[in-house]
Amino acid sequence: MNARSVFHLVSYLVLFISLAMGACAGVSALYGDGAEVVAQLVRSAGIGVLVGALMHVLTRGPVDLSRKDGFAIVSFGWLAVGLVGAVPYVLTGAIPSPVDAVFETVSGFTTTGSTILTDIEVLPRGVIFWRSLTQWLGGMGVLLLCVAILPFLGVGGMQIYRAEMPGPSKDRLTPRIGNTAKLLYGVYVLLTAAEILLLKLAGMSWFDAVNHTFCTLSGGGFSPYNDSIAHFHSSAIHWIIIFFMCLGGVNFALHYRFFMRGEWRAYGKSEEVRIYLGVILVAVTMVFWNLTLYGIGESGSERLRDSFFQVVTVISTTGFATADYDQWPLFSKTMLFLLLFSGGCAGSTSGAIKIMRSQVVIKEIKRQVSLFLQPQRVLQVKMGGKPVPSSTVAAISAFFLCYFAVFLVATLVLSLMLPDLTTAASAVAACIGNVGPGFAAVGPVQNFAEIPSTAKMLLAFCMLLGRLELFTVLVLFAPGFWKK
Repeated sequence: MNARSVFHLVSYLVLFISLAMGACAGVSALYGDGAEVVAQLVRSAGIGVLVGALMHVLTRGPVDLSRKDGFAIVSFGWLAVGLVGAVPYVLTGAIPSPVDAVFETVSGFTTTGSTILTDIEVLPRGVIFWRSLTQWLGGMGVLLLCVAILPFLGVGGMQIYRAEMPGPSKDRLTPRIGNTAKLLYGVYVLLTAAEILLLKLAGMSWFDAVNHTFCTLSGGGFSPYNDSIAHFHSSAIHWIIIFFMCLGGVNFALHYRFFMRGEWRAYGKSEEVRIYLGVILVAVTMVFWNLTLYGIGESGSERLRDSFFQVVTVISTTGFATADYDQWPLFSKTMLFLLLFSGGCAGSTSGAIKIMRSQVVIKEIKRQVSLFLQPQRVLQVKMGGKPVPSSTVAAISAFFLCYFAVFLVATLVLSLMLPDLTTAASAVAACIGNVGPGFAAVGPVQNFAEIPSTAKMLLAFCMLLGRLELFTVLVLFAPGFWKK
């Protein structure tokens, strides 16, 4: 690993995040949070700039990146933003504990949405905005943004793009990776602007519309209100957020082809999108039927809306809530628990396993069963009518095995520290899948405040593992990684 080049590029990331903190100081001043809060946010930005500048000066020189360096930049970059981003919480007194502040920051940048805050509404507006901004920046990937600007620094971004871009599919919309990153961010900004406007027209204030949009498209789930989206008694607001959560779970390359190129059949041609929408409709139907059977909800329309909202918020790994689904019947809770592992499409802002990986594994199981019956047959796993290379099938199968191995080991360790298995298992599933709330003591109306500090650090590590698709982080623990 070329440590000097790695940390030189990480310094740009630290500087960028620090400038974003400065913008939050402006928001704090605009909404009258008080001179002390504004000063502490400015001080936080100053500390970040100082750290970033020092790293930059100490690591100056030619930048030469290998594939191994790309993994290191992504892993250390996310670790750096998790640490630097915690400073505003500590200095403003919003979250005095450094461990809790790091947990909240990592949860924000990884778009997990798990929180230790028991009363969000008392926070200064500038801090709330910073909390939401971390999710918006983390949604498309802060490092993907860096890939867009690396050509101006004379650095290629392919190694970082490979390690950072979520999911097994890494669509290149143009021959140049930097241009691809810009196009993806352009779509992200366009959809962000559209949702802000629609939420404002539906009755939200500008502040609420911006904050909720930042945490919707990103698949984040932080809300400025303690009761999340249930704070708004508006069907229009709920359905707008459902729609954009659903969009956030779709490959952004398809959004580009649909909105920018006018390829009207882009979504319909994608087998993964068809299955993603099919899973949503089946799950909503089953949850709606179960809630109707038990008489949950004041009306059929409310049951349907809550069913749609909770299914979409879990499968897109957003984590908002309009109802306390922990009080729902066991069948509905089991359905939502299983969706914690699903995730949306490859190349989306969602976390968890992703639909495409599940497709490949199911098709490989089907292939193996067929070969068991008829060994002489020549069969291939196909996606979209095209054969999937055996190496890709093997890699996806290994990912599946690794994902559930991490889930089981982390759950076992957490069971030593948490009150019950439901809390432990759902906390790990929610964090590694970047969903946010789980069940029982970490359910939608609860939080992670009472979790022991050691458990919080383990869950924060699970968030990073999930956001960076496991291997990007786990490769750092391979002895060969550190050899020249």
